[in-house]
Amino acid sequence: MQGDVDQLLREHGLQVTAQRLALIRAVESHPHATADELIDDVRAVIGSISRQAVYDTLSILVEKNLIRRIQPAGSAARYEDRVGDNHHHLICRGCGRTFDIDCALGATPCLVADDDHGFEIDEAEVIYWGRCPSCQKAD
Repeated sequence: MQGDVDQLLREHGLQVTAQRLALIRAVESHPHATADELIDDVRAVIGSISRQAVYDTLSILVEKNLIRRIQPAGSAARYEDRVGDNHHHLICRGCGRTFDIDCALGATPCLVADDDHGFEIDEAEVIYWGRCPSCQKAD
């Protein structure tokens, strides 16, 4: 795994650093985690790292399309390593658990807008909201 991540970083024009490796692994282990949730994992691997360094590194990894940033309404930004497939998300209004959902029908029907205003659309963010079975039982 180490060599694969090293090569992936190099292919995207990035130097291989301990913080980049640790962050990619943390995102792989905890999809849909916030930056603050990822910090503890990164610190457990490399020791001290500032909150700003984590945010800066996440930003670079998003820019290079190595990870994806989503920001559901009322939530901090979340990060995942599933990129390039235009999938969607299902989020529980009660506990906040987040699940990946493949595009509902066909390849990417959500990319066909009723009126695209001349845009060349290449991505759509769809979030399904509801209550998970555990939160339904708790009510």
